[in-house]
Amino acid sequence: MSFARRTRRVTIAALSTSALLALAACGGGGDGGQGGEPAPSGSASQDPAYEQRGPITMVQGKDTSGNVQNLVDQWNAEHPDETVKLIELSDEADQQRNQMIQNAETQGSEYTILSMDVVWTAEFAANQYVDPLPQDKIDLTGFLQPTIDSATYFNQLYAVPTTSDGGLLYYRSDWLEEAGLEPPTTYDEMKTACETIKAEVDEAADADCYGGQHQKYEGLTVNISEAVDGAGGHITDDSGQPTANSPEAVAGLTWMRDAFADGTIPQAALTWTEEEGRQAFQDGKLIFHRNWPYVYNLASESDIAGKFAVAPLPGLNGPGISSLGGHNWAISKFAENKGTALDFMIWLASEEVQKSNALATSQAPTREALYSDPELIEKYPYMETLKASIETARPRPKVVNYGDVTLAIQDATYSTLQGNTEPQAAFADLQTKLDGLIQ
Repeated sequence: MSFARRTRRVTIAALSTSALLALAACGGGGDGGQGGEPAPSGSASQDPAYEQRGPITMVQGKDTSGNVQNLVDQWNAEHPDETVKLIELSDEADQQRNQMIQNAETQGSEYTILSMDVVWTAEFAANQYVDPLPQDKIDLTGFLQPTIDSATYFNQLYAVPTTSDGGLLYYRSDWLEEAGLEPPTTYDEMKTACETIKAEVDEAADADCYGGQHQKYEGLTVNISEAVDGAGGHITDDSGQPTANSPEAVAGLTWMRDAFADGTIPQAALTWTEEEGRQAFQDGKLIFHRNWPYVYNLASESDIAGKFAVAPLPGLNGPGISSLGGHNWAISKFAENKGTALDFMIWLASEEVQKSNALATSQAPTREALYSDPELIEKYPYMETLKASIETARPRPKVVNYGDVTLAIQDATYSTLQGNTEPQAAFADLQTKLDGLIQ
């Protein structure tokens, strides 16, 4: 998660908990075919900690631009007796998850609010690392439905959706324009466009074609899921059951393997997370780049400002499908001063704060109305594309033991991209592993 610039002051007065309406229907939120009993609905309301107020902490990945601290400072100035301390963890999701789980397993009270990746909801809820939220305190009217679903487990809300994410195709609009090309909608169109651009645009002669997040970490799970979905397959189906060995899924992995083998994706991308890929794109080393919305603001302040644009992701035979990303705020089961924590999360999710944060950071809001906000559209012309990416995004496997599942996906994919395993064999083995993990 990346944030930038200072936001203007937003008061909490109009957003007090007592003014909020009853919880809107959460919909969805099944357990994805896995067990794990949720806590009783509304049990958080019976927790005396929700009557407690005082200092709290909020825990998240590295805040690379400082806007989270700006929001914390704003809240603290208005609530001197209920201050928030920002605790920054690693910038890699896997390490963030591990540290949060370690704190929960020791029943530590040091972490109050957790910035929970949307794929951790089932695991954190089933293991009671986080509280089910009191349903009479939160109004979810106007939130994008996929963001509500991402915070829900067994039809119980466990987090407040505050930022979403949909994958986007960043491209060098100046180079495409010089070559007389439109953004591609398929992988073949993208590869052909790269060949044309490298031949006709002198500045792009040494640029690589495409790159995303291909290091062996959560970003690789996202990228291979998008390749598989974009080929018409799924790693798990709508009921949560594994389908990794389908011809369509194997076709998605085969495309990515071949893209590394023929140089469409540079070998260096095997070490890329979001930031390494972003830097390569900003440095003029990539024609096309898959990344999240946060990149837009940073690229707009770089040497390629005014020279890039955003399009929907391509797929194998037609438009692609994004993996649903984003983070939701949850409350640690073992925290103190949960009354303050709940108020602070509601404030962060308010339309006014989400808008100011989006203007400052280009992060995707979770409130639908903001995607038609004139001020946001003027600054970010791609808001309609981003909304469509989120609304059509497919969640990664929604399972209790997500850590084991994503590691199995990464193992199978990374070995193939390195040229050590054939796609069919890799996904046949993955199918067997997932059959054992998802029951």
